[in-house]
Amino acid sequence: MHSNPKSCRVLLVHPSALMYSEVYLRLDPLGLELVAASCRAAGYQVRLLDLQASAHKDYFRMIADWRPNAVGFSLNYLANVPEVIDLVKETRRKLPASFLFVGGHSASFTAHDILQHAAGTLGCVVKGEGEGIAPRLLDAAMDDRSRIHKLPGVVTLDGEGPHPEMVHSLDDLNPARDLLAKRRKYFIGVLDPAASIEFTRGCPWDCVFCSAWTFYGRSYRKRSPEVAAEDLASIREPGVFIVDDVAFIQAEHGFAIGREIEKRGIKKEYYLETRGDVLLRNPEVFRFWKKLGLAYMFLGLEAIDEEGLKRHRKRVTLDKNWEALELARKMDITVAINIIADPGWDERRFEIVREWAASVPHIVHLTVNTPYPGTETWLTESRQITSRDYRLFDVQHAVLPTALPLQEFYRQLVMTQQVLNRKHLGWHALFDATSLAARFLLRGQTNFVKMLWKFDKVYNAQRQAAEHGRLVKYPMSLPKVPAQTKVDPATLFIHPQQLSKPIAGVAVRN
Repeated sequence: MHSNPKSCRVLLVHPSALMYSEVYLRLDPLGLELVAASCRAAGYQVRLLDLQASAHKDYFRMIADWRPNAVGFSLNYLANVPEVIDLVKETRRKLPASFLFVGGHSASFTAHDILQHAAGTLGCVVKGEGEGIAPRLLDAAMDDRSRIHKLPGVVTLDGEGPHPEMVHSLDDLNPARDLLAKRRKYFIGVLDPAASIEFTRGCPWDCVFCSAWTFYGRSYRKRSPEVAAEDLASIREPGVFIVDDVAFIQAEHGFAIGREIEKRGIKKEYYLETRGDVLLRNPEVFRFWKKLGLAYMFLGLEAIDEEGLKRHRKRVTLDKNWEALELARKMDITVAINIIADPGWDERRFEIVREWAASVPHIVHLTVNTPYPGTETWLTESRQITSRDYRLFDVQHAVLPTALPLQEFYRQLVMTQQVLNRKHLGWHALFDATSLAARFLLRGQTNFVKMLWKFDKVYNAQRQAAEHGRLVKYPMSLPKVPAQTKVDPATLFIHPQQLSKPIAGVAVRN
């Protein structure tokens, strides 16, 4: 064992891109950059490899040449579970003495399954936030691995520690962006290249399809404006994606960060995600950020009818969503909308959504209603789940029974998604964006230009239907409790629920 951290080499790995990322975006793994910074501050030699921008051969070459003492895999997306398990098993074969661990959002909700799939090749799974526990885990693993299961949030085949602990202050965290060599690979839409930044963490709403609030215990925490602006000033990319689940819930915080940006003379273009009701409640902060460079906004409407909004428990009315879209248009902010396609849709429902998507000026994305572990729908819909293949849990495949034959469901889904392709991608869009594309190419940036004609190669009804027939090496376990109609959120939380106070009808924690 190695008791001196400075002699220990730690490799942190993000898995490959998912289907959606092949077209619209490729984001730097901010969570892993934050964990890397914490480990490096503790004295460890740290490297970071992102398989969204590199290949498996690069990974195996790195472990052969550098021979890390520990390898940690990020598992934020459920569909990456089989890939990571395969990498763990092959890494164990090549590096029998190395400590191998997995963490991340989806890993937190599937820890015991992952350990079973790994069949003894994996040291542990880390639940909850990783920045605080990762250095402590490495210290224990390099000294006495028999006690790691006593650490908060750590799960092994021998046992499980107490509840995960939240990071004391987000101001203590700063990502190690310098560890990623291929930073020009990261983009979101026309922001090419782009980096990610975090101003707040957590979501106080409780949508039934989402696990952000169950992961963070419905808490909401903020970075101080000074620290947030200093982090932003260190970013070299011209584009910045603000990864907050809901941006600017508290207007005064958004204003304070903006004033720090003005003070430092930072010039960037920004893309963020928020809710329609937040935009309506705090319009002035969004107008302020428009002057700072806010160009793109993602609004998760999820439904275009009141029934759908109630089913997803969005806690916002349809009229308020339409009002928010009109407000964003008047602010001259480009809006991308997400609509959740239900497997129960028939041809007429798809047709209605297509007609609506074609009639609005906004970018419309379609995702498929998917019951993820950690969400209420994972419990309430568990009896209906038709596949136990992790790879299909990517919001681009149907894992609940479809009213239409499966092939026809995907045909209708792709036809509807092609509204986006015709309006915003493809050769027509390239013609409209010639000068923009030329500027990217002159800078050596090809992400946006490649995106313009990749849609038809990625989204294909035959491909999506055929993927249901693949061999399932690692079948997902379904909930052991009977499907429920009412769920106690406390049974879903990774971090225990925090003390909260109401803000405009929504409970948040300062």
